[in-house]
Amino acid sequence: MAILTQVRDPRVRDVTVTRVEMDPDMRAATVHVSVMGSPAKEELALRGLASSAGFLQAQVAERIETRYTPRLKFKLDSGVKRSIEIARVLGEVLPASSASPSTDRQPGQQAACEAVPAETGSQVSKVVIEKPEERA
Repeated sequence: MAILTQVRDPRVRDVTVTRVEMDPDMRAATVHVSVMGSPAKEELALRGLASSAGFLQAQVAERIETRYTPRLKFKLDSGVKRSIEIARVLGEVLPASSASPSTDRQPGQQAACEAVPAETGSQVSKVVIEKPEERA
């Protein structure tokens, strides 16, 4: 929330924190962020976050009770952009249907493009693509 509401650096815009990884000794944290925009905007946002790291560490120190305040490192997470690009490509490749896929399906039949969760604890999902006319 501090990145959204309290960082006044104009370079830090359209930033979403996707996840945070803590070192085992809790002395450092890698903050993975997604930045919507061009690669130049991404680089500017990362520089703005790096220059705001001290302020953000102070905000973290106020909210948690630990012996050490973790040092924050920011890393670009391009997963969101990749998923948007994949959805765009799938939209171009798959034929558009006039009705909603959920209403046209027969019992037990999958939609033309359906995300299926991978095994529990995994961050990756797989996409199942089937053409209904090829089913027996």
